[in-house]
Amino acid sequence: MPSVTGFFHGGITVSDMDSSITFYEGGLGLEIAFDRVLDADYLRTVLDLPLSSIRAVYLTIPGGGFVELLEYRGLEQMPAASRPCDPGAGHLCLYVEGIDALCERVYGMGYRSRSVGPVDITAGPNAGARSVYLLDPDGYPIELFQRPQSAQI
Repeated sequence: MPSVTGFFHGGITVSDMDSSITFYEGGLGLEIAFDRVLDADYLRTVLDLPLSSIRAVYLTIPGGGFVELLEYRGLEQMPAASRPCDPGAGHLCLYVEGIDALCERVYGMGYRSRSVGPVDITAGPNAGARSVYLLDPDGYPIELFQRPQSAQI
């Protein structure tokens, strides 16, 4: 029977790869697995876009999977700014430890979040956890989620 068998990556389109690497690698501490330019004909077919190439950077997520940053080249681009409540909007959520220190590092680099800082989750199945929605250089939300102390191993 056909089924989902695992998670490979989540892709984020970026306007400037070097600025995005500064955020994801320098700010969040994710390690680059590979950085290369893709220009195979199948990409134009599968994406149905007249692009010249794509710079793709995969960053390793501890525990499995990757964040795939994609910088499309050779065609017009339009920002996809949206609010979390807008249909079609997305975000990436990463488990973290030391959410306050991680936010301070990212804020010190000039990035911001939707809230003033990490927020305590006070109700529901994640009560006791902490969360913040950071905004990458293009405004894409990256949720940092620190599990409740009782769930920390």
